[in-house]
Amino acid sequence: MAQPNHRYGGHRDLEAVIDMDQPEMPTAKGGSRVSFTGGLEFTSLTYTVVKKQRGVGGEWEKKDVDLLHEITGYAPKGCVTAVMGPSGAGKSTFLDALAGRISSLDGRVALDGVEMSPSVIKRSSAYVMQDDRLFPMLTVYETLLFAADFRLGSAVSPSDKKLRVDNLIEQLGLTLLDHLIILARGQLMYSGGPKEVTAHLGRMGRKVPKGENSIEHLLDVIQEYDQSEFGVNALAEFCLTGLKPRKLAAEGISTVSSIPPTPVGPGGEDFDHSLRSQHSKSPWSGAQFTPSRRPRKDQSGKSQNPPRYGPEIVMGTPTPLSSISVYTVNEADYLSPAQRASATGAPGVGINALGHRGKFANSYAAEVWVLMRRNFTNIWRTPELFLSRLMVLTVMGFLMATMFIKPKDNTQGITNRLSFFIFTVCVFFFSSNDAVPAFIQERFIFIRETSHNAYRASAYVVAGVITYLPFLLLQSAAYALITWWAIGLHGQFVYFLVMLYASLLSTNSFVVFISSIVPNFILGYAAVIAFTALFFLFCGYFVDSHSIPQGWKWMNTVSTMKYPYEGLLMNEFGGTRNFSSNPPLDGNAILENLTISVVKDRKWRMVLYLLGWAVFYRVLFYLVLRFASKNKRK
Repeated sequence: MAQPNHRYGGHRDLEAVIDMDQPEMPTAKGGSRVSFTGGLEFTSLTYTVVKKQRGVGGEWEKKDVDLLHEITGYAPKGCVTAVMGPSGAGKSTFLDALAGRISSLDGRVALDGVEMSPSVIKRSSAYVMQDDRLFPMLTVYETLLFAADFRLGSAVSPSDKKLRVDNLIEQLGLTLLDHLIILARGQLMYSGGPKEVTAHLGRMGRKVPKGENSIEHLLDVIQEYDQSEFGVNALAEFCLTGLKPRKLAAEGISTVSSIPPTPVGPGGEDFDHSLRSQHSKSPWSGAQFTPSRRPRKDQSGKSQNPPRYGPEIVMGTPTPLSSISVYTVNEADYLSPAQRASATGAPGVGINALGHRGKFANSYAAEVWVLMRRNFTNIWRTPELFLSRLMVLTVMGFLMATMFIKPKDNTQGITNRLSFFIFTVCVFFFSSNDAVPAFIQERFIFIRETSHNAYRASAYVVAGVITYLPFLLLQSAAYALITWWAIGLHGQFVYFLVMLYASLLSTNSFVVFISSIVPNFILGYAAVIAFTALFFLFCGYFVDSHSIPQGWKWMNTVSTMKYPYEGLLMNEFGGTRNFSSNPPLDGNAILENLTISVVKDRKWRMVLYLLGWAVFYRVLFYLVLRFASKNKRK
């Protein structure tokens, strides 16, 4: 057993947070030694961080600490491997290392004997943590099918993708649930006893995230499940009966899960293979388990294992067969895909095939198309956000049309028109604030999917823009049609509609950008409201652009409310039409009094400026997604 040691000639006292025994090689059913022929291998994994602490004299000192120290072991194919240790032992750090999420890691990670770089690991593995990072309004089948579109690419035909998804759903035991929407997890869970198999199938609400990522099963990849205590009884029942998902085991999958062993928690005998932390103080963490170990049962059929049950880490739940009471891992479970194909005729996809794939499975256009289809599906299933905005603009349009109906040609009429335009600009900017929580929830899905190169960040941005274009146009058209003729506005109706449309595009881009840099929707709302208030203050309505103090003129330039406000006034008052007879005032005189340009074509420049800000915020949004959104464990 490796011990924490002094490296670099003993000059630094390194503390190993996690260390482990050298694992025993798997044993065949008859007890003979089986050579390890396939699966995940890791050798001498070491992860060192710098820790600051006060010395004896009170001064700050830097000390190197090994969070992982010389970890060596394996995760055989067709087995579930448990990483056991108490909280803080380094289990999740160990999984981060296997998943390629630690850049300064020393050591070697290989699959089927082929060393994998972090980029290959991310492409060929899935890392599922405790949180459900899925679109709630997609069904189980749709979630898997979109995952197949992203991960399998155009090289696999749509019919073959559907066939693979159908087979995978059957393997996961989700056949009766594939049509259910993931949001309805109450329908996918059970609250009764653990004796009914249908109850276990119903508890697969937590299985859906694993199923979504499990498309990699078809590519012979690793799946790593972080610790979770959801679905304890579902796993325990199948552990007690000795059942094991044969079909998934036949796919040759290496599965690693971290679990916190406690006297009432999971025991190693519930798993095929286990690794334990040296610093574990659990009485159940010291046992070594071999693939041929069967849970012992007394006459009542109950397990005699001292620990209770483990977290939900099984790859899927097969339908129990009455003719099979116990399934024992055998030597064939440790064969590589190529060896299994030659022995059984079953196809296998090795890591070599994965390594020769491009960084992305789809072309840029294909990624945008798949993302758009998923976006439209989500909007169709959750129309509340779109309908709420449309309802707000429709109601406000009727309110404005009835309040400012046919203003007279006098000073009060001019005031009414000014009030209408500034209020219209405010309504359009504040109507997009409800998009803050929507993207914050979706951001975690984006981080998870792009961590294994499912699609490009730029494709995600472009697909989002294209998806919302028709909906924003419909909202703008509804407001414009209600107010234009009722109030009796002048100028060009097309310009009025285009400027409203550009206003929605720019404010939507701004809100999405803010959502990408805040940690939660509460701060997102606060930031959006604060910036919108500042934009309103410096738009030129309260103080014209020429009267703003020199130090604050830049705020007038960056205020995205300035451009629709001035552009709509140019469209309304541009020209020599009289808007007041006493005193006589034509449109150009009104604009000059407001220090707004009377150049005829300048109003279209305002549209271009506003669209430029929309593009600018989208570019910032892309940069945040590309470089600041990392799949790191919090």
